[in-house]
Amino acid sequence: MGWFDRLFGPKAPRVQPVHVDDENFVAEVARSTLPVVLDVWSPGCGPCAMLEPVIMDLAAAYQGHVKVAEMNAGEAREYAARLGVMGTPTVLFFKKGREVTRVTGFVGSRYLHEVIDSELIASPQGSPK
Repeated sequence: MGWFDRLFGPKAPRVQPVHVDDENFVAEVARSTLPVVLDVWSPGCGPCAMLEPVIMDLAAAYQGHVKVAEMNAGEAREYAARLGVMGTPTVLFFKKGREVTRVTGFVGSRYLHEVIDSELIASPQGSPK
């Protein structure tokens, strides 16, 4: 263990978001047994690049509880259009295959955690499932 790990604690393992495209959208998002956070991004998008580490952290933090996925809008044109994605980044939140909310543009980690905890994980009474 290096001095950096002793000072800040060991680094969390990297968990990759699930790659979603037109071919696997139904299996990975619409039929997912877990709630899904879908980051729709595009190449060359500055805010998308800023959001990438946040999405990676969400994938690690919610592993096994929420499926965190990413979709390149240019490679998944059919579903980007069906979902009404007008700009990137757009983060969509799905529960039981249905979109419950979305955020367009860069937002911070704290806001995304709050949306996941309140919209995807919390039960109707407000306590986690």
